[in-house]
Amino acid sequence: MKIHIVGTLPSSLYNFRGVLLKRLKSANLEVSALASGATAADITAVDQLGAEYIDYPVTRSGLNPKEDFKTFKALRSIFKAQQPNVILAYTIKPIIWGAFAARCVPNCRFYALVTGLGFAFQKGNWKKNLLMKLVIFLYKTALKRADKVIFQNPDNRQVFIDLDIVPEHKTAVVNGSGVDITHFEVKPLPSNPTFLLIARLLGDKGIREYVKAANIVKQKYPQAVFQLVGQEDPSPDGISLDELASLNQKNSVDYLGGTNDVRPYIEACSIFVLPSYHEGLPRTVLEAMATGRPILTTDVPGCRETVVDGENGWLVEKSNVEQLAEKMIWFIENQHEWQRMAKASRAIVEDKFDVHKVNAELLNIMELD
Repeated sequence: MKIHIVGTLPSSLYNFRGVLLKRLKSANLEVSALASGATAADITAVDQLGAEYIDYPVTRSGLNPKEDFKTFKALRSIFKAQQPNVILAYTIKPIIWGAFAARCVPNCRFYALVTGLGFAFQKGNWKKNLLMKLVIFLYKTALKRADKVIFQNPDNRQVFIDLDIVPEHKTAVVNGSGVDITHFEVKPLPSNPTFLLIARLLGDKGIREYVKAANIVKQKYPQAVFQLVGQEDPSPDGISLDELASLNQKNSVDYLGGTNDVRPYIEACSIFVLPSYHEGLPRTVLEAMATGRPILTTDVPGCRETVVDGENGWLVEKSNVEQLAEKMIWFIENQHEWQRMAKASRAIVEDKFDVHKVNAELLNIMELD
């Protein structure tokens, strides 16, 4: 039996789906992993997981009919040649164009893994609202023949049902992408209050709010450290390095660039922060929880699934800089609570978000267990 896993970024195949690829290979499936623009190192990393890497063209952000048609044609050509029995696509463009392309393969089961609703589902000016209507139409049309549409939190699932994109009986929910709790081990908490945000430089990750809150906290507690790790992103919602420098004129936040290994940064922090506007289920938060870190995040879909308020961290209102700063100050003034929250974070991950449990759920939904 052949299975194709279709994403966009090659690194996401081994960072987010690596354990799944190995599990599928161990089940004697012929596994191919598709993404765009892989380096030799990316291809090697996928090969070592037991999957064949296949490159195809896709632009991650924006709607460009010419480029998107190229994506559809390339996927259709690959599927025709490979004749997979099962396709699992994740993120918006692989789902939409992969679903259309999969129709050329008789008796091929197609599964969509919605890892978040993204920028296209955020209301705004007329252009954003028009984009949202177009994306809803494309999703609804593409997913008509999908066998199952799998979500990473119940809120996102309900949005698709309410918008009549997909009927409820075709939906399922898993606990995110899971986290490898052996790769992310519990590490001692540093004594100095060190806050960390790991995210691509996007407005809807709450980066502006993080910097503003850091400015407030530093006035009262200048010893507090605020770190930001993440790369620029070409999305319309992207924050340039120039804008970041302008936001951070008081140098309250140490910007550390991007990384291929988040573990040293998480281990060096005492509190992990993600003031995001929306998520599928944030992988970085799960990695911080597995390392034994209290969490400060927003009460929004995806993020709220990771925190039991007051137990392993705090939830704050989206875009509320004052609340964010207040809870940062609470952490500084209540250091005796860190260890209790750290233990609770790890316990929640072991119970709900262990990657092996999540993958078992996923394979059961896809009837591959």
